[in-house]
Amino acid sequence: MARSIDYGTLMHRAMRGLIQTVLTDVAENGLPGAHHFFITFDTTCPGVELADWLRERYPAEMTIVIQHWFENMSVTDEGFAITLNFGNNPEPMIIPFDAVRTFVDPSVEFGLRFETQSSDDDEDGDEDDAIEVEDHQPRQDAQIVSLDQFRKT
Repeated sequence: MARSIDYGTLMHRAMRGLIQTVLTDVAENGLPGAHHFFITFDTTCPGVELADWLRERYPAEMTIVIQHWFENMSVTDEGFAITLNFGNNPEPMIIPFDAVRTFVDPSVEFGLRFETQSSDDDEDGDEDDAIEVEDHQPRQDAQIVSLDQFRKT
């Protein structure tokens, strides 16, 4: 078999490294200015740790907002831990970087989307990964974020 460069894997590593760098800075110094993050992740991914009631409410995917109230953020090479407030209930969670599906900072119109797609004609069962770096116009008055608003049309 001919050797080839796996650009998809390399891009995933680079973009997850970007998220790690940003979150490490926030863990050490807090959020600068108007920056805040919407992070969507796969709740079924190995290594994700959530309260049982959150896992029941979000059995496949969950979007968290890191903005006004968060604590105990720590970042490792594998992912990050954070405590977020859900209706005056502080809940710790651990999110591996491999579980992250989108990372958006609407304050500067920056977004990353990680997609994993299985190819039907892929003989060895490997998955093809795609990454999109997107600029978008955020909805300032929305409480719920629809991922469709980040898709290119």
